[in-house]
Amino acid sequence: MTDPLRRGVLVGLAALPLAGISSFEALFAPRADLWQRWTRHDPASSVRIDHGPWAAFLARYVRPGDDGINRVAYGQVTAADRAALEAYLSALAAVPVDGLNRDRQMAFWINLYNALTVRLILDYAPKESIRDIDISPGLFSDGPWGRKLVRVAGEDVSLNDIEHRILRPVWRDPRVHYAVNCASLGCPNLWPEPFRAGDLAAQLDAAARAYVNHPRGARVHGGKLTVSSIYVWFGGDFGGGAGVLAHLRRYAGEALLKDLAPITGIADHAYDWRLNAAGRGS
Repeated sequence: MTDPLRRGVLVGLAALPLAGISSFEALFAPRADLWQRWTRHDPASSVRIDHGPWAAFLARYVRPGDDGINRVAYGQVTAADRAALEAYLSALAAVPVDGLNRDRQMAFWINLYNALTVRLILDYAPKESIRDIDISPGLFSDGPWGRKLVRVAGEDVSLNDIEHRILRPVWRDPRVHYAVNCASLGCPNLWPEPFRAGDLAAQLDAAARAYVNHPRGARVHGGKLTVSSIYVWFGGDFGGGAGVLAHLRRYAGEALLKDLAPITGIADHAYDWRLNAAGRGS
């Protein structure tokens, strides 16, 4: 979600009023820094990837909460299903990514990111937050985002690489932020099915609507708008402050759209880093 070295600064600032510091915080968020090596693709490709094992895992362990937040039953994952998850990740690592078309590449990277994140939580349990998995390189780093976790097409890749050096700069689609899941309650939901090339646009739109219309995405109280810190950290992906408001209105349901009508700016932001484990208020 964010660069481990910079996250501590952002979390500390999250308690401050937004006015006057949103641009400052944005300076500390990871930039969309294109890794040129991953721009190759084959528009004519008909190669398909089997995401069936990931679909089975999600069907068994994702628990939609009454509060609208999907949680994961990490503590119930069987040894057999952990092995199946490992086999799925190994299969993804062997995919000739350069030979895929753009939609299949995007689905590939999103599913790989989410499956790797789930594996991290399983490997390092029990933890109260993914930020407690301090395996990133660097003296002041925290969290797992900077550690190289998988080798794809001869390249060692980290979660930061997937999100900030591949997905964001290659596709330049803010809906990416609704697709990759950082195992936190404040994050957009872990989608309960794999992202697939043929359904990608509809899935991304559905994920955007689900998050925007949930209080952790955007809420208006007393005439003031509080948003997820995602819209501050990565405001540039949404077109800046005015772009964020336009984006929220695009995906807002009737009730939120009415609340947003008089809003001209963001008053505050928040993010909950607690683990999205089943049994936590679901």
